[in-house]
Amino acid sequence: MNIFDILQFTLFVGVLTLLTPPLGRFIARIFEGQRTWIHRPFSWLERLTYRVSGIDEKKDMDWKQYALALLAFNFIGLAVLFFLQMIQSGLPLNPQGFAGVSWHSAFNTAASFVTNTNWQGYAGETTMSYLTQMIGLAFQNFVSAAVGIAVAIALARGIARKSTQGIGNFWVDLTRSTIYILLPMAFLLALVLVSQGVVQNFSPYLEAVTLEGAKQILPFGPAASQVSIKFLGTNGGGFFNANSAHPFENPTALSNFLQMLAIFIIPAALTYTFGIMTNARKHGWLIYGVMMMLFVVLTGASLASEYSQNPIVGQSGVMEGKETRFGIFNSILFSTVTTSASCGGVNAMHSSLSPLSGGIAIFNMMLGEIVFGGVGAGLYGMLLFVLLTIFLAGLMVGRTPEYLGKKIEGREMMMVVLAILAPCATILLGTALSSVLPVGLTSLANKGPHGFSEILYAFTSAAANNGSAFAGLNANTPYYNVMLGLAVLFGRFLIIVPILAVAGSLANKKISPPSSGTFEVDTSLFAVLLIGVILIVGALTFLPALSLGPIVEHVLMLNGRTF
Repeated sequence: MNIFDILQFTLFVGVLTLLTPPLGRFIARIFEGQRTWIHRPFSWLERLTYRVSGIDEKKDMDWKQYALALLAFNFIGLAVLFFLQMIQSGLPLNPQGFAGVSWHSAFNTAASFVTNTNWQGYAGETTMSYLTQMIGLAFQNFVSAAVGIAVAIALARGIARKSTQGIGNFWVDLTRSTIYILLPMAFLLALVLVSQGVVQNFSPYLEAVTLEGAKQILPFGPAASQVSIKFLGTNGGGFFNANSAHPFENPTALSNFLQMLAIFIIPAALTYTFGIMTNARKHGWLIYGVMMMLFVVLTGASLASEYSQNPIVGQSGVMEGKETRFGIFNSILFSTVTTSASCGGVNAMHSSLSPLSGGIAIFNMMLGEIVFGGVGAGLYGMLLFVLLTIFLAGLMVGRTPEYLGKKIEGREMMMVVLAILAPCATILLGTALSSVLPVGLTSLANKGPHGFSEILYAFTSAAANNGSAFAGLNANTPYYNVMLGLAVLFGRFLIIVPILAVAGSLANKKISPPSSGTFEVDTSLFAVLLIGVILIVGALTFLPALSLGPIVEHVLMLNGRTF
């Protein structure tokens, strides 16, 4: 590392912190039904959507109605995207004449994009037509992100409201998230990316001749419009197979910086939105602070590991697998940003990271991607740990736990525990099964602990709805396409449904005035307890698996052995 790396990291944190209040305030006004400057050019589209869809924007839903509407919307979207891939060979905007996608790959991709995971077992420039990329994948990039925002807002309403069944209207929240937040921001970012050199056209692929006389196929397409929402929606699906290491997706140092910033900007702003909606702004800032502290510490640990001496090659700062244009620092920063959030975008080969750096990338996802996390998903994932911390603190002092005036009782904690354990079970059971079945082992590129890390990373990325790949594992097989497709569905909806149940239960409760026994949630003591619960739950659940993979690989590397 050098002084410029430190300055860039400081700039990244500073810009993110400065943008959090204004964007968070803007999002709060959108969902509180207040007029903003964005309503003048876009309100007609919202009204048209309600009119065409038959939506009553004034109708409130209880949590069951909200969950049913959400599930129906997502599974219809899954079916449409599945069949679109299967029949793309007969549809327009397919200048390369790509064939239909295999059933198992189509299922995996449909499940992945609908759940905001964007895991890809295929190469975009050799598999998907322009039509599939735009109408299928880019559409889900918008609405899957909007679903995450809607769930976070519904939970905020459940905490803020009292003695009511309603937590909002899913269709209204989905529409406003898309029209007023994601569409304008994606449009602006796409323009900036085009100015940096990201391609945006419908041209057939171009055959070029290099200076050495070799022929090379240059892929084109409407990339910028998908790349912008890929990051703002914490999706991560690459238009090209090399993802953000491809110069047509990520051409300059500025585009690289903006893409990392775009991953965090909405999740960070939602912490401020939450503080406004619950009338607890200091608590919103505390959540932001905890997220930022975990991010800084884990990024520092990853950088320290990567810059440490590697006895296998006899030097520190190994460039193998890194983004050669931007250097080791930007490769590692991108890896921690994308694995802290629910974003599968990568600009380096994670399998080539040092064992501990790769382990930190896995651990970021194992925590539930709550270090800012996915759009909406990071906030409601963190609030699960907030509620768990409140409950444990209440047990320690012998009082009924209270959170922002709401008593936390057994029903809420059952849903919280279910939401926390569901992805954990999916990761560990999927990894265990694939580590002993021949059909799972035949896809490995490496043996030993690194091979185990390949499987562990794949199921962690899927169940955490991240979508980034460790690489080395051939996941485009019927077994892994189906298993990982199921994992992304479990990891998404076995969290969302319990979250909505908690929102409905809290909305129905009365507000209890604070008393001398109320545990304040905007103090440094609570922040320490919250971080402790996050790390203890993560460590106790996943330490054995991490010990079999990146930890033992690091120890073996220090002794001169590699895999």
